[in-house]
Amino acid sequence: MNSLFVSYRTGMSHLWSIWPSALLGQLRAVTIALLLSALCAGLAGCDASYIARGAYEEMRLLWNRKPISRELANRDLPADVRAKLETVLEVRKFAADNLQLNVGGAYKTVTQVDQRAIVWVVMAAPRDSLKPYLWWFPIVGYVPYRGYFSRDQAKAEAATMEAGGYDTYIRPAIAFSSLGFFNDPLLSNLLDLDRVELAGVIIHELFHRTYFLKSDVMFDESAASWVGSHGAVAFFSSTEGSNSPDAVAARDVLASDLRFALFLQQDQAGLLRLYDSGLPKDEILKRRIKIFTEINSDYARLKPTLSGLERFDLDKEKLSNAVLVNYLIYFHDFDNFEALERLHHGDLSATIKGIIELAKSEPEDPFDAIWRAARTAPPARLQSGYVMPPTTRAEPAESVASPGGATALLPVPSASASVAR
Repeated sequence: MNSLFVSYRTGMSHLWSIWPSALLGQLRAVTIALLLSALCAGLAGCDASYIARGAYEEMRLLWNRKPISRELANRDLPADVRAKLETVLEVRKFAADNLQLNVGGAYKTVTQVDQRAIVWVVMAAPRDSLKPYLWWFPIVGYVPYRGYFSRDQAKAEAATMEAGGYDTYIRPAIAFSSLGFFNDPLLSNLLDLDRVELAGVIIHELFHRTYFLKSDVMFDESAASWVGSHGAVAFFSSTEGSNSPDAVAARDVLASDLRFALFLQQDQAGLLRLYDSGLPKDEILKRRIKIFTEINSDYARLKPTLSGLERFDLDKEKLSNAVLVNYLIYFHDFDNFEALERLHHGDLSATIKGIIELAKSEPEDPFDAIWRAARTAPPARLQSGYVMPPTTRAEPAESVASPGGATALLPVPSASASVAR
């Protein structure tokens, strides 16, 4: 296998020496994806065909990248598309200069995609637990979802998990992060979002590019969701003024995120008590129906107060543990992130740095590290007049982290556009 890699790279090096630099970048990225795919196919526990399909789709997205600057030079570009592409370039510059995120060459290009959902994500959880089922991949380790480029394949995986006694949930993902392995393009489907949502998505993904804690997706996604929402507020306040319509809209989205996070924290409590009760499983499954109905009702009362979360249908959706886990992963311990920001006197860049440093200091339980650092912060008042309770140590629904710091390859489907927005 080593000799094959040497021969392949030798041949490619000649092409790299004579082809234009723009194409060189694409070829290098595609070559790396191919080599990583070949490596993964030889690892125990890796589904070679699944990995190969993922590598193919990643290569296709990378190969079809076009510089945003070139698209902006097109005089026939619709005004709304132009405004959003310009926003992307401005956001990435703001994220690098003001938030010290690792921007690199990400989001300088755009790739046309012909569907809103680029990946269908399967999630699963036992019927008597909020602990998600975990899949293992090289580089990212254990993750509570598995993505498919075909909805039919996602349905087949869900059916298999259901037959094994799990609740399942299938959701679309319209954004992803390669965690800095490649210079991710902006996917054209994200241009359907408004500018405030788009800014939050880009900053969310750039946080993943800056830091990713292996095998702890609940921390990774919750931190990125919080940073994305706060980053959008900071961006529009800085570039358009704190009272601009976009800045006001971004603050409304952030306030809604905080209310929704608190709602999840409170409404999961009844389920956790039931699942820890020691009752027979049949009785647990019977009683959880009433709790799910109460969660539907509670959310119906909350929904009119939320901004930017219109696509959440927890008031109408048939609930299961997998559905709830899908949301819990992305909105955990927001009150403690808020407290940490108050300790940094509202300095978002310093708060992001603090989040990363605390996670690195205690990778086995980064939420606890943040809680201990932020517990002296006073209560905070939201825009709506709702008062956040004093910061407490709220355990995750059930830990999403897994033993063994395994490593992984595939692009990580993001909730920044599919769930959190």
